[in-house]
Amino acid sequence: MATVPAAANAVATTCAYCGVGCGVLATAHRDGTVSIAGDPTHPSNFGRLCSKGSALGETVGLEDRLLHPEIGGRRVSWDAALDAVADAFGRTVAEHGPDSVALYVSGQLLTEDYYVANKLMKGFIGTANIDTNSRLCMASSVAGHRRAFGTDTVPGTYEDLEAADLLVLVGSNMAWCHPVIFQRIAAAKAARPEVRIVVVDPRATATTVAADLHLKLKPDTDVALFTGLLKHLADAALTDTGYVEAHTEGWHAALANAAGWTVDRVAEETGLAPSDVAAFFAMVAATERTVTVYSQGVNQSACGTDKVNAIINTHLLTGRIGRVGTGPFSITGQPNAMGGREVGGLANMLACHMDIEDAAHRRIVKSFWNAPVIADKAGLKAVELFDAVHDGRIKALWVMATNPADSLPDAGRVEEALKRVPFLAVSDVVAATDTLRHAHVKLPAAGWGEKDGTVTNSERRISRQRAFLPLPGEARPDWQIVADVAQRMGFGEAFAWSGPHEVFDEYARLSGAQNDDSRDFDISGLAGKSEAAYADMAPVQWPVRAGGAPATRFFAKGGFYTPSRRGRFVVTVPQTPAAKPRRFPFTLNTGRVRDHWHTMTRTGRSQRLSAHMGEPFVEIHPSDAAAYGIGAADLVAVSSPRGAVVVRALVTDRVDEGALFVPMHWTDQTSANARVDRLVEAKVDPVSGQPALKFSVARVERFEAGVFGYAVSTRPIPTGDLAYWAKARVAGGTAMEFADADTADARALAEELLGTKDLVGVIDAAAGTARFAAIADGRLTGAVFLARQPVAVSRSFVSGLLGEPVPGVSVVLAGRPGADQPDPGPTICSCFRVGANQIVAAAGCGARTVADIGERLQAGTNCGSCRNEIARILLSVGEKTDEAARQLAPTG
Repeated sequence: MATVPAAANAVATTCAYCGVGCGVLATAHRDGTVSIAGDPTHPSNFGRLCSKGSALGETVGLEDRLLHPEIGGRRVSWDAALDAVADAFGRTVAEHGPDSVALYVSGQLLTEDYYVANKLMKGFIGTANIDTNSRLCMASSVAGHRRAFGTDTVPGTYEDLEAADLLVLVGSNMAWCHPVIFQRIAAAKAARPEVRIVVVDPRATATTVAADLHLKLKPDTDVALFTGLLKHLADAALTDTGYVEAHTEGWHAALANAAGWTVDRVAEETGLAPSDVAAFFAMVAATERTVTVYSQGVNQSACGTDKVNAIINTHLLTGRIGRVGTGPFSITGQPNAMGGREVGGLANMLACHMDIEDAAHRRIVKSFWNAPVIADKAGLKAVELFDAVHDGRIKALWVMATNPADSLPDAGRVEEALKRVPFLAVSDVVAATDTLRHAHVKLPAAGWGEKDGTVTNSERRISRQRAFLPLPGEARPDWQIVADVAQRMGFGEAFAWSGPHEVFDEYARLSGAQNDDSRDFDISGLAGKSEAAYADMAPVQWPVRAGGAPATRFFAKGGFYTPSRRGRFVVTVPQTPAAKPRRFPFTLNTGRVRDHWHTMTRTGRSQRLSAHMGEPFVEIHPSDAAAYGIGAADLVAVSSPRGAVVVRALVTDRVDEGALFVPMHWTDQTSANARVDRLVEAKVDPVSGQPALKFSVARVERFEAGVFGYAVSTRPIPTGDLAYWAKARVAGGTAMEFADADTADARALAEELLGTKDLVGVIDAAAGTARFAAIADGRLTGAVFLARQPVAVSRSFVSGLLGEPVPGVSVVLAGRPGADQPDPGPTICSCFRVGANQIVAAAGCGARTVADIGERLQAGTNCGSCRNEIARILLSVGEKTDEAARQLAPTG
């Protein structure tokens, strides 16, 4: 089961993954296991969890954890480690000034952690060189909000997505990346079939399957689309003149800029059919209750801020903002990206949505903190920060809860910077990451389930993350680690909190300091809570003003936070993507897969989350694959002017000709060479500083190998000098796909991989295959399969035998179950471990719809993110169904 009923002693907390902010009920058991259930009372998810959230209990083990401080690879005391950090930062500031040090933090931090780090850097060290990996996912939304609204305000709520009659999803594969919200939308559409969904995305995804209209536009042409929409709405007399004249400014210039953007011109620039453009414009024009939801396809762009403002312009023009079922809505990527925005975790902001450029705001913060200094200019944003590390301007760096060696563009250069910096401290949960391996000082941080504080989700809802596990080893909460360093640097009482409740209280009081409704962010009504009241705090949307009425939505009646208190139309410039170089004729897009998260330090611990996609891959169009001699499951080298990766080919028409998609999750810890952000140019949006992770140039070629293999083992599998490998956890051990140049000695290779010479096996030299198994006490401890082509065995079957009684050596070496043991096939539903063959068999036995499959197998009934794959299987079964059903039907 994906979830279990909550026990009486369950702890209500919040999920560790995306910005949806789902409530979780976690129960720790005496045997060390943790049961997970959705919290039916939490207003974000009402009890529903996605595959990742459902598997949280499988990710909290202590294997691979960083449990003790280290200096130079040696275990040391906390005092020694904290002294080292404080001395390095203090000495560097004294010798080179405050701008010679930096913090790079994370949306995985809790708000209290973020607040303390921000206070140390901006108010006591005196530099704004603190930025966050949230810069990589939503900085353009922040910049667009600030340009239009005067502050970083999300106008609406999740309820608006359900109440809308038209949902426009732009650059968002919500079905995979925010599946719980997508299922809320799906439920609303089921209740009101007249609701329409438009998806704007260059790639076909799980989300586009549910769309009434998929606008498969050219990458980075969104501004052209929404500029044309603005013109159409004005021409159709849909300008809300009363709203625009009373509450906005700049609309004449925006409309003048849009004047030439006819349907035909938009179609030409975007690559869309004129009929599709016209249909989209007509839908928006005819639908008062329209919500435009946008995510990484908008933000991760060199023109991302203009994309955001082009969207917002259409809502300001029609007055469709701040009312039920209307508005632009940015859905964020990380569990506390919003909390980081609120405390000033970005290098160009101060706490509580105050502006670092505003002298009055600086005075408020400096006075409240009683700080010796206050940063008076924006610090270095993520990409430029690591440029400064690389060239030596930053001489001491502290990285917290993130992995920039993998996640930043031009990641190879970032890793060079990490090697060069004179002092690097890293706070993390796990013992091995591509960033942590370069640290001079390693600091063991508390993980999800162990730390205590708050997070804010995409609809401005503050929820508690509560501890339900003891701190392991010597791990400490991040806020405490930063406070201890600050005290050692001489900042004493300003960092002398007794717990996160006191940090939160200070933060809440600062939000109300001299705030006469001139700022949007105010949670002063939550200040003054006792430790017990803080512990029991229920989810709440801000603002929560002291003595004031709460506000659910913003801007229905104006009240913007610009100097004029008017919303601003922004003149946006449609971009024409540069021509691709002949040597790099492909467009490279990067992103997420359904069941993994960031660099897999958490999801990689769950064998069922790896069962869906356990290996790095590239999506390539069939015609491109044929042109380059690439077959399904071939290994492919994808390269750019900055480097190359080797991944598995997934031949699919989900991408257009000339386009590639590679997921960003695999690192040097999980694959030989799949850090795809090494290929991405460090090009950023000029306003937000957010990198363009969705649009690079690349080329592909078939990766030649003499031997392909698949191995499973209850022991760690060494990788040696293999040309290609990718590891994933499976029940009972580890699985590894691999390839190498030659097949000189198959048995020796198997012995090396399995760590034993006691093997049974068979070699077919003529066919170029070899199969080996290691058996101890009648149980399978490992197996290796080798071939000249990608190995044809049932991965789910072989990995499921690990540690189990051997059903027969011949069955193991065959790599497939016998006739009496149906093979479930590749995992489709991670929540209930349902394979493709089981779905095919159910179709052969009469299941015709996704609902039928859910009734028979439970697949698709939890998070729903596998439903489109189930639908694809049902559509493709055809005449194969009856034969599959005969083969897979239970016997006896």
